[in-house]
Amino acid sequence: MIRYVTLVVDDYDKAITYYTALLNYVVREDMVMTATKRWVVIGSADGTGCGLLLAKATTAVQVAHIGNQTGGRVAFFYATDDFDAAYARMHAMGITFLESPRHEAYGRVVQFADCYGNKWDLLGK
Repeated sequence: MIRYVTLVVDDYDKAITYYTALLNYVVREDMVMTATKRWVVIGSADGTGCGLLLAKATTAVQVAHIGNQTGGRVAFFYATDDFDAAYARMHAMGITFLESPRHEAYGRVVQFADCYGNKWDLLGK
């Protein structure tokens, strides 16, 4: 089982605020490691599923990959039981959708970009 997936960000608190509002995630862990490094994990409130480990970029190479961790491909997949409600809520929040919702064999999907430019799929039925 994959427990965490790293998401490189420019600022811990900015990322926490954005992703908790966008995805209804909660902060599962937030521990100070050093004066400049924290262990920050966000994820679903019920504790299920993979957590996102927010990692603050500290080198020029890491900074260059913020928002493009997968070379332009969809990096993350957010599943919901109520696609219409999630889409409407995110649309009202001003989320940048890169396409119109569509139907695929596995369900409904729409691609969006987060505040860094990472591509996500919103998945549902």
